[in-house]
Amino acid sequence: MLPLLLLVAAWLGGPAVAWANHVFIPMDQVQKEHLKAYGIAYWLLARQVEVDWLLNYRGGSFACENAQGLENELAVRGITYQVISEAQYGSILAEIAEPNANMDIMKLEKAPKIAVYTPKGKQPWDDAVTLVLSYAEIPYTEIYDDDVLNGVLPKYDWLHLHHEDFTGEYGKFYASYRNRPWYQQQQRDAEAAAKRHNFAKVSQMKGAVVTKMQEFIAGGGFQFAMCSATDTYDIALAGLGLDMVESMYDGDPADPTAQSKLNFNRTLAFKDFQIVRDPYQYEYSNIDMQPGERGVYEDNDYFQLFTFSAKYDPVPTMLTQNHEKTVKGFMGQTTAFRKQLIKSDVVMMGDNKASGEVRYMHGTLGKGTWTFYSGHDPEDYQHLVEEEPTDLSLHPNSPGYRLILNNILFPAAKKKKQKT
Repeated sequence: MLPLLLLVAAWLGGPAVAWANHVFIPMDQVQKEHLKAYGIAYWLLARQVEVDWLLNYRGGSFACENAQGLENELAVRGITYQVISEAQYGSILAEIAEPNANMDIMKLEKAPKIAVYTPKGKQPWDDAVTLVLSYAEIPYTEIYDDDVLNGVLPKYDWLHLHHEDFTGEYGKFYASYRNRPWYQQQQRDAEAAAKRHNFAKVSQMKGAVVTKMQEFIAGGGFQFAMCSATDTYDIALAGLGLDMVESMYDGDPADPTAQSKLNFNRTLAFKDFQIVRDPYQYEYSNIDMQPGERGVYEDNDYFQLFTFSAKYDPVPTMLTQNHEKTVKGFMGQTTAFRKQLIKSDVVMMGDNKASGEVRYMHGTLGKGTWTFYSGHDPEDYQHLVEEEPTDLSLHPNSPGYRLILNNILFPAAKKKKQKT
């Protein structure tokens, strides 16, 4: 009988041993390709195969029924996996279900439609999210200001904000890079887009863009941002209708009383911040911790991920799944969030308590959610403009990049009522 079973299994493209009918993908230290494992989860969801996300079990492992072609795909991508029997998987589920075990099962049901808000002329050093999506082989659609203002956001489940400057100051690169062709083209493109949509200034157009994004979240969308797309997003919201930018950016002086007119009720994460008025200073506000006050350097810059109750707080538990709880820090134009400027309803998920800075946080708005992650590139401590992009094949187990990918799968989860 056994040879016949093996022949049938081979014909179906299934496992070599017919009774071993689950695939288990560990996400602890034994995994050789943590980042690509997220891609295989997405690959399964796109083929209508449900995936179990085993929260806090061996680093946030994945499991599913064995599907046709799955083992071949796992092998091609170099992902560590095991084929296990129904009984073996039942034992894992029983362990997770123990009342005292800080573990749970999250059912992933559908492949989220992913949009990345990024300029068409993006430079290759620009964005960690597009790098990791490409490495993990997760498909996404690039959109930008025209698309957002034309109303495309409701077509997507998840939106990533490229390292954008929503204040309309072109990254505050004027002092160092105003003579670079890419900077000048960026300004021309933005001014042309503003004109197409009948805005007198780029800052006004960006204000309309962040308003559309707020509507996307409130309607049930998932928004993720890194680096300067976090603080400038809230600055733009707080300053809607104000002129906060100087003449080299928009042709006329800024309102000298803009600071006193900021409305912090509109923002997602931050309150009571002071904007940086100097157009030559490479900084937007005091939200971002400055190097001299942080008290850390490359060799001792780390942040700790919080531990949440998997059975009672599944959302932050999903977003902090990792094989490491201590994550190497990394810089960016916005490196770290000043804790005292964060609103009280924000869920902090990663911080450096000694320096009073938060690196990773999450919140809700209406029916949707948002996540802010500070810094530019988790595997390049001080990634400079015009440097080569990171080669993720050299960092397949990056804990810092895993946090990005947790957010990618978050919209795929079957909704559970949060118990706290």
